[in-house]
Amino acid sequence: MSKRFGPIVQQGYVVPDIDAAMRHWLARGVGPFFLEHLRGMDAVVDGARVKTELKAAFAYSGDQQIEVIQPLGTTPTIYSEYLAAHPEGGLQHLAFWCDDVAAKVAALEASGSFRLRQAYGDAHAYLDSTEQPGVMIQLMARTAGMDGLFAIIRTAAEGWDGATDPVRKIDWSSSAPVIRSA
Repeated sequence: MSKRFGPIVQQGYVVPDIDAAMRHWLARGVGPFFLEHLRGMDAVVDGARVKTELKAAFAYSGDQQIEVIQPLGTTPTIYSEYLAAHPEGGLQHLAFWCDDVAAKVAALEASGSFRLRQAYGDAHAYLDSTEQPGVMIQLMARTAGMDGLFAIIRTAAEGWDGATDPVRKIDWSSSAPVIRSA
C-alpha cells in the first residue's frame, strides 16, 4: 500500500487501439469490459482549458480495476503525450481514491514533489512526480455514482463465465450509468 495515497485501486493503460487492448486482457481471463466513448469532456491540461475525446474501458481482476484508454481527436492530453512517447501503449497511471481531490492536489503541489498535469473538475486529477517522472498518479473523488459504477463492474467480473458479453457499453446520457450490450 502506498504510504502517501493509500491502496492502488486502478491500473490505467493508454493504448493506440482499445479493441486490441480489450482482446489482450480478455485472452488472459480479465473481463468483462465496460466501454464508454466520452466526447467534449471539459478538462484542464497543463493549465489550459480544453475539450477532450476518448474511449475508456474498465474491468476487474480481483480488487484491481484495469482501465484502458484510447485518446481520440487532436487535443493535446496526457494520454496523447504518452502515446507519442510510447506508441505501443502501456501503464500510464495508478489511481487512488481521494476524499478531497482539490485539497490533496494543493498540498502535493505546495510540497514541490508533484505537479498537476490534467484534471476533470474536482473529480479526477493526474499528477506527475517532479523528482521521478513516469507513471502518473490519478486521484479520484469517491462519490456514490463512482462507487455504484465500480460495483457494477466488479460484480460482473466476479460472476463472469469468461465468454458472455465480453464488452458492454456504458451510456451516461441519463446522467447515471446505464449498461448495454455492445
